[in-house]
Amino acid sequence: MTLHDLLVRLLDVPGDIRVRISSIEPNLLGDDIIALAVANPKLVPHFHIPLQSGSDAVLRLMRRRYNTRVYQERIEAVLAALPEAAIGIDVIVGMPGETEELFRDAYQFLVDLPFTYLHVFSYSERPGTDATALDGKVAPQERTRRSAMLRTLSQRKRRAYYERQIGRTLQVLFESGDGSEVSGFSENYVRVSVPWQLGLENRVLPVRCEGLGKDVVVGTVLEKPAA
Repeated sequence: MTLHDLLVRLLDVPGDIRVRISSIEPNLLGDDIIALAVANPKLVPHFHIPLQSGSDAVLRLMRRRYNTRVYQERIEAVLAALPEAAIGIDVIVGMPGETEELFRDAYQFLVDLPFTYLHVFSYSERPGTDATALDGKVAPQERTRRSAMLRTLSQRKRRAYYERQIGRTLQVLFESGDGSEVSGFSENYVRVSVPWQLGLENRVLPVRCEGLGKDVVVGTVLEKPAA
């Protein structure tokens, strides 16, 4: 059974459910899976696709089965089919052999790439791994600096993506509230907050996006929750 076959079976499960792919290697994200997300709204338009580095030289050191060309082509294929899809990316900085020049190449690749957010990790030594024997160790303080640069980039990209949602109506699965507001995630992984009202939690309801808060889109529920 392929991942596509498994997804087809999951999407046949009756009820108001969401299927979200939390991590998929770019070389495994085929056009058949993208087409499935287009055809079936239960497979939500959000793909978290590990990259690890935007430098082909570093990807070779990591023994990844793809390069930046393949990665970019897969991102472009997703967004051509689902223009408002959220794209999450895992990135590791400070891998032995990642020179300042290679990091700058990787950083520029990400600047130019249309993604939504990053999960940034600093390389840490693990006994017994081949990477510990590589030359070109990166100092811990330099790893921290590079991580900070990418996290700042991630914040800019996420905010720009959230700004694009203003004026749209999203389907939000409300999770929790504090008595003054309640928030949850839309199908395309936007955190949305609305004024608290009884009956929202654990419901999927349409919300009109009207503005930005801190790391959240604020809006108005368009459908009264059932009693």
